Amino acid sequence: MSVNFQAIAYLVSAVLFVLALKGLTHPASARRGNYLGMAGMAIAIGATLFGSEVQSYGFILAGVVGGAVIGTILAMRIKMTDMPQLVAALHSFVGMAAVLVAIGTFLNKREADLLNGVLMGELSAGIIIGAITFSGSVIAFGKLQGIISGKPVRFMGQHAVNAAIAIAAVALGVHFALTESMTSLVLMTLLAFILGFTLIIPIGGADMPVIVSMLNSYSGWAAAATGFTLQNHLLIIVGALVGFSGAILSYIMCRAMNRSIWNVIFGGFGSESGDAPSAVGEAVEKGVKSAAIEDAVYWMEDANKVIIVPGYGMAVAQAQHAMKELMEQLEARDVPVKFAIHPVAGRMPGHMNVLLAEADIPYDNVLEMDEINPEFSTADVVLVVGANDVVNPAAKDDTSSPIYGMPILEAGKAKNVFVVKRSMRPGYSGVENLLYYQDNCSLIFGDAKDVAEGMVTTLKGGGH
Repeated sequence: MSVNFQAIAYLVSAVLFVLALKGLTHPASARRGNYLGMAGMAIAIGATLFGSEVQSYGFILAGVVGGAVIGTILAMRIKMTDMPQLVAALHSFVGMAAVLVAIGTFLNKREADLLNGVLMGELSAGIIIGAITFSGSVIAFGKLQGIISGKPVRFMGQHAVNAAIAIAAVALGVHFALTESMTSLVLMTLLAFILGFTLIIPIGGADMPVIVSMLNSYSGWAAAATGFTLQNHLLIIVGALVGFSGAILSYIMCRAMNRSIWNVIFGGFGSESGDAPSAVGEAVEKGVKSAAIEDAVYWMEDANKVIIVPGYGMAVAQAQHAMKELMEQLEARDVPVKFAIHPVAGRMPGHMNVLLAEADIPYDNVLEMDEINPEFSTADVVLVVGANDVVNPAAKDDTSSPIYGMPILEAGKAKNVFVVKRSMRPGYSGVENLLYYQDNCSLIFGDAKDVAEGMVTTLKGGGH
């Protein structure tokens, strides 16, 4: 394949990737966006494989076949509840690939006496960013998978230690770029791996959606650095697209939590509370009301409006299809049903949207926080399914709460609120939910799928 033809193919791929991102901005066009992204990647791979720089296909074919087999098995077996940790694991692959490509390029170019200052700077940047992405993503995977505690793990002088490691890694990177020292290369790489670990380990579970998005951005910059190293224009473009989109998404999610990205990265959210008196103590004294499935059905089947708030508990129970059937039963009784989505519900951006789309719940029934919040006060029933922090009034009423100031779904304004939970354990952030102690709120204890199916059965049996 000629260089010009390859350049045209790369340009087509880049356009398809931009259109793919455009398609992924809305659930209705997300499927098309995925297809466009797949087409762009197929063209990019084909143009690269048939490029003049490829001299042998042995190792390439082995890698493609091996990766295809592993990817297919993962795609067939992965549960939707495990998707966030899979995304984190895939980010780690991108980071390690950037490190290995940079080191391999350095060794090859040094042997051929083709090193220069610009290339050495690119190699240093690629190794540092890639190593941080790798180890940080591994820690995020461990927290999401439950291998590592989701609570923030703090240590004495963590910010000073992180700053010292970062400065040392950059200094070694500069020394490596100037001297081509193998010692500097090894030390720089090790420090960058350590920095990824020490940056992510203090971050609590409630911030994992933002961290997954941020690591996605890191993986994009690692890919862009690799593109500069390999002089591959498409890899630079794709890396920049991923890097900027991940950074923008992280910013949007932080704004939805009323926090800065610096507060997330350097925080350790959910581990401590302030010194001010907490409203939780007073709320606990009031007790918690529990309800039966039949109680919720009694109010829902004659409601003027039902709003369902899905959370990670729905994902764990795989209750989205039961939610779809519940919606259909209520709509058959002329009860409008809407789903309320908080930007950070679940364990990664868009987690709830994907689950509801999987159950073929119409996009028009799924509303984002800003759209649905004005409607809670006019709803007869809000059904909270496995959500915690995103409906916690402590974010508005308890100045001592770690989540104070975070915009929430205002479920507590409805006439009746029913919360489906397995137990009284707090949400992933570890913050007590004041909603459970409101007079209009009752808890239905049980598995989300079993409860939803029980509601459907009760409705089919004639309700009350």
